[in-house]
Amino acid sequence: MSNDGVDIRRRRLLTVAAVAMGGVGAGFTAVPFVASWMPSARAKAIGAPVEVDISKVEIGQRITVTWRGKPVWILRRSPQILDDLASLDDSLRDPSSEVEQQPEYAINKHRSIKPEFLILVGICTHLGCSPMFVKAAEAALWNLGDAWLGGFFCPCHGSRFDLAGRVFQGVPAPTNLVVPPHAYLDDNRIIIGVDEGKA
Repeated sequence: MSNDGVDIRRRRLLTVAAVAMGGVGAGFTAVPFVASWMPSARAKAIGAPVEVDISKVEIGQRITVTWRGKPVWILRRSPQILDDLASLDDSLRDPSSEVEQQPEYAINKHRSIKPEFLILVGICTHLGCSPMFVKAAEAALWNLGDAWLGGFFCPCHGSRFDLAGRVFQGVPAPTNLVVPPHAYLDDNRIIIGVDEGKA
């Protein structure tokens, strides 16, 4: 076959242009396909760590935030509350937190990094109800007895937890409340969903 009358330069230009357009088209096709493998913004937000300002939480106050669709309680405890915890050991199912319901850095008598602040997932370990925060002065309202020093009471089935989230003996809940992974960013801010030392 003869090449008479054929512009070789034009043919090369058209070939290069066609290949370039094909590459661009393949890119436009691949981007949505690859992007479909990535989690959505909503999915990222559901599992994302949550930063909380704790500077305005007063002693004896509990606030609730949401992490991974679950309520997370942050309670600021007084020195008296911390002193009272040891007196409850004989009435608790797992006073030393031997069952894995908390990160290693929260396996202590306070179940926390800083004794003053308790951070718990607010879901009963029996059937997943959300217990109520009942202060010592409110014990009579729930028939919890004069010995109630404050804690968490699940009115659904009667499970009780102290102010370290430890479960009492003789109630349906089998284990202590869960301590989520968390870390202190500074004295006034914590992040829930990231382990201490990794924030």
